[in-house]
Amino acid sequence: MKFVAAAKLRRAQEGVFAARPYAREILRVMQSAAARIESPNHPLLERRPEERVLTLVLTGDRSLCGAFNTNVIRRSLQFLAEQGTKGTQLMVVGKKGRDTLKKRGYSFAGEFLNVSANVEFSSAKEIAGKIADLYAAKDVDAVYAVYNEFKNVLIQKLQIQKLLPIDPGVLTEKETHHSFSPGREAAEAALPHDLSASGRESLVDYIYEEPVEQIYSGLVPRYLETEVFRILLESAAAEHAARMTAMDSATRNAADLIDRLTLEMNKIRQASITKELIEIVSGAASAMS
Repeated sequence: MKFVAAAKLRRAQEGVFAARPYAREILRVMQSAAARIESPNHPLLERRPEERVLTLVLTGDRSLCGAFNTNVIRRSLQFLAEQGTKGTQLMVVGKKGRDTLKKRGYSFAGEFLNVSANVEFSSAKEIAGKIADLYAAKDVDAVYAVYNEFKNVLIQKLQIQKLLPIDPGVLTEKETHHSFSPGREAAEAALPHDLSASGRESLVDYIYEEPVEQIYSGLVPRYLETEVFRILLESAAAEHAARMTAMDSATRNAADLIDRLTLEMNKIRQASITKELIEIVSGAASAMS
């Protein structure tokens, strides 16, 4: 099981490392579009008092992965308790979270199973679409995700990330020309950079086939889909890493237990043989006397 988890982890790592630059780049493009709009507006950017909160809980569909699922469920319950009297809704990804929270009496705005085994963008798009519909219909005022972020094979960092509303501070950051992926630095260095009197870099103008507002309206939901996809990949990679570590630990513990039991068995066997030899010697000595 360790070797199977290691093989799956390798594929999951490749997905995570490929998704991270794309998530950063789509954010940069969205910042660029927002900077060219006088007043960026979108239903997913609307900020309201957080009276109704939707919590997206990401667990695995299987066990035998150490405390991976337990930590997410425990932190989710803690987060729900912190909300106090606020109206809360749950959306779960994974059988373990669904089963545990259902036993505790929670109902779900949506449940998605068998996602972590093979994470696809279509699954992320479905989840993000459900979240966007609830937020746009004003059924919820904020959306948070509780998941394990993949750091390395031994470390999975428990995260609570706010998905909606999208932080306006992130979108209004000044567009920069630094690269997020290999090979872009030289290309972007050749772009025309206009400098103002203060020496600051001004925005480079572009010619758009469609109005920039229309492009921006399409980028916002795509950004949400990308973030959900990245979170799904992070959680899946963290689950495989946790399972590989748990199975390695279980193998070593089983080997130690076998060694201890073998030693104990040899001691008992040696004591039995010694007892029989003493009885034979004692019987022979009695017969000779």
